[in-house]
Amino acid sequence: MMTSPNKNRVLMAMSGGVDSSVSALVLRDEGYEVEGVTMKLFDNDDAFIEDEQTCCSTRDVEDARQVCLELGIPHFVYNFTGPFDTEVIDRFCNSYLSGQTPNPCIDCNRYIKFGSLQKRRKELGYDYVATGHYVRRVFNEQTGRFEIRCGKDANKDQSYVLFHLDQETLAHMLFPLGDLSKNEVRRLALENGFINAGKAESQDICFVPDGDYASFIGKRTGKTFEAGEIVNREGTVLGKHNGLIHYTIGQRKGIGVAAREPLYVFKKDVSANQLVVDTDANTLCSSIEVHDVNFISRAQLDKPEHFLVKTHYRQTARPAIVEQVGESTISITFDSPQRACAPGQAAVVYDGDTVVCGGTIL
Repeated sequence: MMTSPNKNRVLMAMSGGVDSSVSALVLRDEGYEVEGVTMKLFDNDDAFIEDEQTCCSTRDVEDARQVCLELGIPHFVYNFTGPFDTEVIDRFCNSYLSGQTPNPCIDCNRYIKFGSLQKRRKELGYDYVATGHYVRRVFNEQTGRFEIRCGKDANKDQSYVLFHLDQETLAHMLFPLGDLSKNEVRRLALENGFINAGKAESQDICFVPDGDYASFIGKRTGKTFEAGEIVNREGTVLGKHNGLIHYTIGQRKGIGVAAREPLYVFKKDVSANQLVVDTDANTLCSSIEVHDVNFISRAQLDKPEHFLVKTHYRQTARPAIVEQVGESTISITFDSPQRACAPGQAAVVYDGDTVVCGGTIL
């Protein structure tokens, strides 16, 4: 757990779920002055949602408010629909339309949960923003830098989605669940009688709860998605696709082309409206270039080094040589080829359980 604070005013981001609720409990019990904050991110009409069973719904707000009432701390709702619309939903749509595979949860963390909420923290004179992420924030006395380390619960570790946090932000962040397991969090919620102790976790993108990205983007942008050719890497036409937006790099199922060996999506050529496919061995990726890189445990990489790298949230980190080739660009060469290193997704570099840096696959 954390040591007793000198500065102790905290804005606790509360989604209405069990993780943020227990985070507020831990902070209160450690002597922090906690204010619960639930962020309103979008209106259901804007996301074409007809019911309230989504993240940031009225029920979520009421669950967060009830927990705050039981903890004896204030609760407020902040309206961030404007920045969420621009920085998350628009980025999501534009990225898919350009043939990339975006991760809107990373953008939400970067621009809303940390960007907008840190700005509000400063305006209100609070010392910290806290979230219910399963990560650890550690200050390294030798380097003089804050570090993000994996959460103790390996099954819940969320360090992959926080690679963008800079030193100024980390100086004003708290992660109360970093040393806890999910089972311990559930137990604390039950012991304290929280209304959301057994609440299920959200698995979908909050503004596309049915998972139909193409339908959402079509309604949002007014665009239609034309059918086109499915080709192999030599350019031979193998069939027809029903719109590039329906496919993602590394996809195997649902391509709709019969072949002796299973085919995987290798590339989405937006300019030619072609879906490029190949067999498994021929779609693996040996190296990637990553841009918009944020360095955390180090200010830069002075030479090529061997690290571990994740290119998917649930992936086991893979060994690779990482070299800095520009101010905010790195080149990653894997020890063995990897599947589905999709442009638009994040690549995060680890030294053991410590995040070195991370950025977007180019």
